[in-house]
Amino acid sequence: MAISLNWINDYVDVKDEDKVALANKITKAGINVEKITTTKIDNLVVGEVLECSAHPDSDHLHVCKVSVGSETLQIVCGAPNVREGLKVIVALPGCKLPDGDKLFEIKKSVIRGVESNGMLCALFELGLEEKNEETYSKGICELPSDAPVGVNALSYLGVEDTTYTLDLNPNRTDCNNHIPFAYEVAAVLKKQVTMPDVTFKTLEETIDNQVTLDVTTDNVYMYNLMIAKDVKIKESPEFIKHRLEVAGVRSINNVVDISNYVMLEYGQPLHFFDKDVVGNHIVVRMAHENEQIVTLDKETRDLNKEDILITDGDTPLCVAGVMGGLNSGITENTKNILIESAMFNPYNIRYTSIRLGLRSEASLRFEKPLNYEYCLLALQRACHLLEKYADAKIVMGSVSYDKVDKTPKVINVTLNDFNSILGMKVTDEDVKTTLTNLGFTYQENNGNYEVTVPNRRQDIYPQKEDIIEEVGRLMGYDNIMPTLPLIKTKKGEYRDNIKFRKIVSKRMRALGFNEIRTYTLVSEEDKDKYNYNFSNFIKLLKPMLKERSVIRQSLLNSLMEVVNYNLNKKNKDIYLYEIANTYSEVDNEYVEDVKLAFILCGNYISNTWNSLNYQADFYLAKGMVENLLDYLGLNNRYTLRLSDNLPKEIHPKINSEIIVDGNALGYFGKLHPNVSREDIYVCELSLSQLFTHKTSDIKYSELNKYPTIEKDVAFVVDKSVLAEDLVKDIKSNGGKLLTNIKIFDVYTGDKIDGNKKSIAYNLTFEDKTRTLTEEEVMAIFNKIIDNVCHKYNATIRDK
Repeated sequence: MAISLNWINDYVDVKDEDKVALANKITKAGINVEKITTTKIDNLVVGEVLECSAHPDSDHLHVCKVSVGSETLQIVCGAPNVREGLKVIVALPGCKLPDGDKLFEIKKSVIRGVESNGMLCALFELGLEEKNEETYSKGICELPSDAPVGVNALSYLGVEDTTYTLDLNPNRTDCNNHIPFAYEVAAVLKKQVTMPDVTFKTLEETIDNQVTLDVTTDNVYMYNLMIAKDVKIKESPEFIKHRLEVAGVRSINNVVDISNYVMLEYGQPLHFFDKDVVGNHIVVRMAHENEQIVTLDKETRDLNKEDILITDGDTPLCVAGVMGGLNSGITENTKNILIESAMFNPYNIRYTSIRLGLRSEASLRFEKPLNYEYCLLALQRACHLLEKYADAKIVMGSVSYDKVDKTPKVINVTLNDFNSILGMKVTDEDVKTTLTNLGFTYQENNGNYEVTVPNRRQDIYPQKEDIIEEVGRLMGYDNIMPTLPLIKTKKGEYRDNIKFRKIVSKRMRALGFNEIRTYTLVSEEDKDKYNYNFSNFIKLLKPMLKERSVIRQSLLNSLMEVVNYNLNKKNKDIYLYEIANTYSEVDNEYVEDVKLAFILCGNYISNTWNSLNYQADFYLAKGMVENLLDYLGLNNRYTLRLSDNLPKEIHPKINSEIIVDGNALGYFGKLHPNVSREDIYVCELSLSQLFTHKTSDIKYSELNKYPTIEKDVAFVVDKSVLAEDLVKDIKSNGGKLLTNIKIFDVYTGDKIDGNKKSIAYNLTFEDKTRTLTEEEVMAIFNKIIDNVCHKYNATIRDK
């Protein structure tokens, strides 16, 4: 929004200030002036048509003698309304008028044989009105008969102006309004603010018997009503129309314009009701679910219980803080006005305006904390302007509801606080002068300040740092000398869990995976996919997109989006991993969990020279998991076991739960054919839980210099017997000399019973202190065979 310096001059004298220098001062004080625009046009004056005759060679042109004060000029004009005695706007030779993005210079010329020394102007030719059929047909601008000849025309109209476009921090949006910004101007210029006139005469009749008010919701903090009678709907004065235009607000009529004018002045939105339509009773309440109202834009709006509603007791009149109802708005037939000035719960206004798609200048202001002092002042200011420009008669008194906490914000701060936090030499005189310029009252005692913050500064919280910042910015941040920090420092270290995360990531890259980063948010439809923990999901209150509305509990949702994108691009060899945080709600508390997820698809090894391809399968995924856990020092502490308690997206027969020290930390397996036709293998593992399983540092031992003895054996067992259980029994009977067990074959062919399977093991025996004999190894080997055959009713496969 743009700020008009003509408007600011009503409150602080800036007419003689260099506008660029002033903008620099304001910017250095923390309110960034992004752009400076001026409407000043040189050689544009008020003139008077002394003579007007027909052009000798045209049926629509006129030759005019025009006085411009210092001289009389001959000007050819084609406007239909030009005539003798008319006061007009004259562009003298050398005047440059706006022409789109360019300037058009007025020069002396000859028009059909007649000399012309200027141009008589319409408002649209000055950029003050939109050019259309209506404005074009009006012809040149007709000024009042008492307009002084020779003066600058824009100054006379009150539209010669300089405007500042501001780039504000979110906490200083109050400066989008002219009085709050005037306080900033006054502070940097060390001047006082003169508040606008809010006086008006009243009728002898009072408001008491003309309107009653009921407020039935705690989401209304303040609500004031006054009545203006016998208003005359007409066009607004030029200065009001111009000031609204500068702010980007379209002029409608004098009454509606006054409502917008006061809002842009104080930052306090108002609403005008047609008093004869709304009646004598106003009820402010929360809307009912699915209640409807037709708003001023003639759209039917569906409301819910979060919307604040102004009613006549039954019929909705206005969506509070957002938009009025079509049935209660100001029309050209309006005579009596009920004026509302209120403060609502900012959350409700923001929620309603976003949901209904009705974010207006008023709702944007209601979404921020408002100054309760301006709530009544804005109401009085509106009455003053209605009396002056709409011939209104104001009914005595007001009806009010007030639940605002008016406890003043008092902040204690010391001179030492200013110096230590700002890092500059600040004196008592500096503090006192700055606080006075800001309009902050204070009590000082021996360098201790008790500062009372004016209610107009809703951005200041009751903490000393905010007062220190105010003094610092007015003194100038560029006056702060750079100094080294005077604090004790210590050598920084990675936290153990961050170090652990990096170790896992490094290992995944070593295994051939590519790391990716994906969205934390998923759609509500996909939130249950790959859900392993079955905790409560966290849903955003105001998601920007429906597809990104829930915080994920599984990384696989997002990884599969990447996989599907690659498959659609004909890239079928995919090895990806991600380490990221997931979030859930457990026992009304938010829980954060760091997880690792990876996906395998296509060829793991592909060599076109010798046609060697190694396709991703369940055992490759299993090997990846085992490699990682072994690398982390967890070998012999984990179990991989088929589970029927995994997400429905995982194949029920090709999967494994990852159990470490008896705790289930994740799973891996093949995707169910219903999810993807491709052979895709996935894994998800909780690193947060894995990190809690402490391990000793990895120890390295030298290679054994004594030979090893290897024995192979194939057991035929029932298909229900797990190979892992056999390994445990082999290990327990093998003793210390059995150093390695490897499965090298599983056979279920027609050479054995159909209910049986053959599992072949390679056993390695060694001793690091001596050479083993065949006899002692065979004794252990036979013991293993006897135990397995007896315990599992197994037989030895001999061919």
